[in-house]
Amino acid sequence: MQAVDVLTADAIIREIKRAGIRFVAAVPDATTSHYLLKGLMRDPEVRVVQVCKEDEGVSVCSGLYATGERALLLMQDTGLFDSLNNVRGTAVENEFPVCMMVGLLGKEPDVKPADSKSYGVRITEPVLDAMGVTHTLIEQPDDVEKIGPAIDAAYAQLAPTVLLIGREPR
Repeated sequence: MQAVDVLTADAIIREIKRAGIRFVAAVPDATTSHYLLKGLMRDPEVRVVQVCKEDEGVSVCSGLYATGERALLLMQDTGLFDSLNNVRGTAVENEFPVCMMVGLLGKEPDVKPADSKSYGVRITEPVLDAMGVTHTLIEQPDDVEKIGPAIDAAYAQLAPTVLLIGREPR
């Protein structure tokens, strides 16, 4: 039996599907690949599109939105930084609800991102704040219930959102 305080990939996948996500564009990363991405790839209800670059994933998710589908981009914080110009131009300025699930590489469990020893982790939230992109930290099992409302809000407001994964889900 798993401990109560373990963030699980199965719980995240259930919530992603509950939010109507059927397509996931993904760039494998160190925080989410082992359990979450592999779990999504095994799920017959989710179609995973592996992309080469994160900004390509922003475009794939935008294209799927244009066809009436809900999609999620799975990547690492380093890739988020690589794709910020496309997030700005496509998602923010053109009002596309690009939903991103971003693994925070090197974030210490139970340490606020702003207090992390990792520079990349520390600056992620302030950069998103400066761009006006909403973000939600998913680190504890209770946080999983925030995924659906964040995705729903992105589609209702026609704005991007970032779900920050603060620890590797099991």
